[in-house]
Amino acid sequence: MLEDIKDGAAAAIRLAGGTPLQNTLDIADPGDWLALDEGAREVAWNRPQLLPEPRWEHSAPLPADLTQLGESRLALALCHRDGRIRQEAVRQSVRYPGLLALVVIRCADWVEPVREHARQLLREALNVDSALGLAPLILRVGRRDRGAFGVEALGQILGQASQRQLSALFADPDRIVRRFAYRLAIEGRLLRPAELARAAALDQDTVVQDLCATAALTALGDEDAYEHVLSPLLSARNPRTRSAGVTALRRAGRSKQAELFLGDRSALVRACARYVVRQHGGDPAAWYRERCTAPNAPDLPPGAVIGLAECGNRADAGLLQPLLGHPVAGVRARAVAGLRALDRADAKQLWPLLDDSAAEVVREIATALLPSAKELPADWLLERTSSERPRHVRVGAFRLLDARGGIVALRAAVGLLGDPDIKLRTWAGQSVQHWHPSPDQRHGDEVGELLDRSRHLFSDYVLRRRKWEAGVGG
Repeated sequence: MLEDIKDGAAAAIRLAGGTPLQNTLDIADPGDWLALDEGAREVAWNRPQLLPEPRWEHSAPLPADLTQLGESRLALALCHRDGRIRQEAVRQSVRYPGLLALVVIRCADWVEPVREHARQLLREALNVDSALGLAPLILRVGRRDRGAFGVEALGQILGQASQRQLSALFADPDRIVRRFAYRLAIEGRLLRPAELARAAALDQDTVVQDLCATAALTALGDEDAYEHVLSPLLSARNPRTRSAGVTALRRAGRSKQAELFLGDRSALVRACARYVVRQHGGDPAAWYRERCTAPNAPDLPPGAVIGLAECGNRADAGLLQPLLGHPVAGVRARAVAGLRALDRADAKQLWPLLDDSAAEVVREIATALLPSAKELPADWLLERTSSERPRHVRVGAFRLLDARGGIVALRAAVGLLGDPDIKLRTWAGQSVQHWHPSPDQRHGDEVGELLDRSRHLFSDYVLRRRKWEAGVGG
């Protein structure tokens, strides 16, 4: 595989030496053709001695030997820096169907005669089989200026393709190709609703997910088909697809089933489930309260905890506070997030929990404590930046100290310049560089000592300036 323009230049040199195309690049990889196109021009401009080419005066007719070129040399002519050579090479390329990929690139050429000749040839040569193989390249070129022609031609040809033929594009690694193929299949009604639902559940691209899920639900005509469509949607890993399935439960007459998704891990899915339950006459808040009344229940879903905060009121904080000691880390983290959402996060209750063994819990606690950073015990937080503490505890403590500012923030940041974690070291260094003393405070020699310990982060001028701002002698 040609990874960049340098590899494309090396491929061009090999082609100039007569190496066959198949041995020079992966002809099924659109990136290889594009790299060759750019690499050939790079060699022609910067290292012309490595890429022999015909010589002629600008006003002279094209050299006759262009019609005698083999496939490898003609490929280079299609990438030539001179538009006249590219134009004639397009005409000659009809002798080698394997060069159609370069003709596709020339369809977006900046020289109009080259572009028009290439487009005419592509119209004549493109059929369903060749279009399937060239689709990834055509769609890549289609993102360029003047690239729309190839995409339109591709759509017209593949609009005649069968489901079996298009299926090769459904698994293409390029999401643009998959989007294009699924749109064609949906427009042509080539896929059944159940097949569209499976595609929505399995594909990693959000556009394909939405496209296929919407088409699957739109195409449904009778209730008996819902089982085969809703099952893959509701069990999908991605929340967008699950939410589409949950919303469709109401249309399917299965609103009661939406209660199962009130505690989903995704906020989007929970919101859709609450909508369906309410439309059915249910009370999502009551459902959440019922599950949060058992603070030690091992099967309590974390989504039910944050769900209570999403639709409850401040009085529900009394149900969330006991969950701060729940054995499941996800429940503890959502309890903290819920208290913050309800504006009932008590700093005195939360800061001792910064030693929690779960990173997600400490992350939520630090977020909840940020507005109260100046009120927290500085020495206690500084102890938690020691390298003996777990990384997530050090990160949480420093996040609060950094928000606190002042000499405490500088002290913590300088202490972390030798931390074993590179990300934390980098963050600490940036904090030191951005630190400025409070205008109404002077800390004497300690500031000077701390800045001297971090002098490698400053130029001499900036270090003197920072000391001067702090009222410390240079």
